[in-house]
Amino acid sequence: MRYKGVIMNDTILEVRDLTVAFDERTVVEGVNYSLRRGETLGIVGESGSGKSVSSLALMGLLPRHASVKGEALLRTESGERRVESGGMDLLKLDEEGFREVRGQRIAMIFQEPMTSLNPVQKCGEQVMEMMRTENGRERVIELFREVLMPRPEKIFDSYPHEISGGQKQRVMIAMALANNPDIIIADEPTTALDVTVQKTILELLRSLQEKYGTSIIFISHDLGVIGQVADRVMVMYRGKVVEQGSASEILHHPQEPYTQGLLACRPPLDRRPRRLPTVEEFLGNTGDIEKLESLENLESLEDIESKALPLISVQDLTVTYTLKKSLLGKPLQTLKGVDGVSFDIMEGETLGLVGESGCGKSTLGRALLRLIDHSSGSISYRGQSLDTLGAKEVRALRPKLQIIFQDPYSSLNPRLTIGDAIGEPLRVHRGERLKAKGGTEDAVVELMEQVGLRADWYNRYPHELSGGQRQRVCIARALALQPELVVCDESVSALDVSVQAQVLNLLNDLKERYHYTYLFITHDLSVVKFLSDRIMVMRQGRIVEQGTPDELFAHPQTEYTRTLINAIPRIG
Repeated sequence: MRYKGVIMNDTILEVRDLTVAFDERTVVEGVNYSLRRGETLGIVGESGSGKSVSSLALMGLLPRHASVKGEALLRTESGERRVESGGMDLLKLDEEGFREVRGQRIAMIFQEPMTSLNPVQKCGEQVMEMMRTENGRERVIELFREVLMPRPEKIFDSYPHEISGGQKQRVMIAMALANNPDIIIADEPTTALDVTVQKTILELLRSLQEKYGTSIIFISHDLGVIGQVADRVMVMYRGKVVEQGSASEILHHPQEPYTQGLLACRPPLDRRPRRLPTVEEFLGNTGDIEKLESLENLESLEDIESKALPLISVQDLTVTYTLKKSLLGKPLQTLKGVDGVSFDIMEGETLGLVGESGCGKSTLGRALLRLIDHSSGSISYRGQSLDTLGAKEVRALRPKLQIIFQDPYSSLNPRLTIGDAIGEPLRVHRGERLKAKGGTEDAVVELMEQVGLRADWYNRYPHELSGGQRQRVCIARALALQPELVVCDESVSALDVSVQAQVLNLLNDLKERYHYTYLFITHDLSVVKFLSDRIMVMRQGRIVEQGTPDELFAHPQTEYTRTLINAIPRIG
């Protein structure tokens, strides 16, 4: 394969025995790989496997106390010569040397563009900082057009908070391309994006790679995404490379149990298993893997409807935001976040709510719980109208209606231990009764054990736990008061597929044991198909389609639903 006359098998980077340690704790050990010009190398593994750390080492972006050993040879001459015949060792560069390399030879697209972009600087100016040219504005606008940015002149003068997540990621891609680097490191660039935006970003990266012959190191925990972009795949586990080869070999004929587990724990689209296998089951070889994969959901939607009553009824619900007011406070410009929505949530069911970012999913979930006010329409809980309840009455009802937020780190108080965080709703709502029983600690420990947390972690703080463990803390906190309805707002979107499988299994187990009712909000259709009894599709504040998972996937009634389904990353 050739790009602009460059042969693809021309090695541009060779990493040899890369080892990284923090305070004598080794986090990356003996990593070896090569990267060819015009090639995409996919690096896959769970959080903490060393994917990002090994790539940050190439950019000189690790903290000062990090110890880095090995070689990372970047070819310095053009033509057919390989790295072995001469190159720059990135791991030996000082800060001045890295300033010449960063952005010029190697650029990086970070995982979260909102935290990577300066919130008080216009998007165009941030890209222009990367360039060494007099016609900076014209070049940035040209780049914005190249990354398919709508209204590039307007985006140039916009701040990051004024544009969508997909547009922010395009700004980051434009920034990486600014100086036409040899290598782009894309660190989880699509993790928090909708499937449609994710598909667009992946296609954009492929087209730009074909145009410029750029080499890409694509880091992800999602093998479905890796299957869409990578020529070769390297699998990392606990800082070591456990397997690498062509994308076809790794994704269709994995040799290592860990890789097999990563592939198996993705929610399948062709069937609805009762439980998802986990990586631990593959590594432990428990013998129950086939059984877990073949069990089908036993309870149909008809079974639920025949024996259940509506827990929540919503009629013509509308939530309006005021965008602009007059000097006297009169609304001049409004936006309908939720526009005339009607539906029921049956007792004991899991209702999935899917749609792109900005369609009104989270707004609807918060309105159900009276966390935000609605403009018109009605919400009823067990036949009781919630519209006219005062603050005291809503507070009395709060134990029955709970929410699990998307980001477990920002929804937990960093100054509270996880034991205190889980016990807080118990103290607030049941303080007197718990005093009579001798305190909250026993109740908290029982909750921790129910969600798979160890009792001796009671005094740990959120930063001492992994993302999956923090999400279990949030689940335990939401379930502390034995609610009847739990709104799960993108509660597994940012988790590794292996941790995601554990949390989804946990939610199903708790539902069966305690008969919880879930409103499960997500943009991931494979997850919602696995978990839900019924699915609603939302677009621009309205419900455009609803039905059982099998019906919806087999016979979608709207073009929008078909677009969402077709955008799901698959291993081809």
